[in-house]
Amino acid sequence: MTGSREPRRGIWRENSLTLAFGIAFLVVLVGQAIAGHAEFSEQMTVDGLQPLSFGEYLTPSDFAVDVTENWQSEFLRFFLYGIVYLVQRGSPESKPVGAAHTMTGTEG
Repeated sequence: MTGSREPRRGIWRENSLTLAFGIAFLVVLVGQAIAGHAEFSEQMTVDGLQPLSFGEYLTPSDFAVDVTENWQSEFLRFFLYGIVYLVQRGSPESKPVGAAHTMTGTEG
């Protein structure tokens, strides 16, 4: 077989867009959980109630409501648009993996 083979790239390069979005999601979700727990515990203390443990804070629907409200925000959307220069193998929005940066936005 004499066909030209595309050089093998690592999983990090070929799936950088998916990995970046996944990591960003997890970092923001953990950050929101920590900040939300601290704020909720402070409010419970001010109200004279026993603060919840971190696990107890994550299980009720209040945390899920806070997460969905946050993910609808404009700030997160614009942050994610800022990293779209990364590529995802097979994505019609990405240039071919390994192509020159000048090929961004070109057909073929």
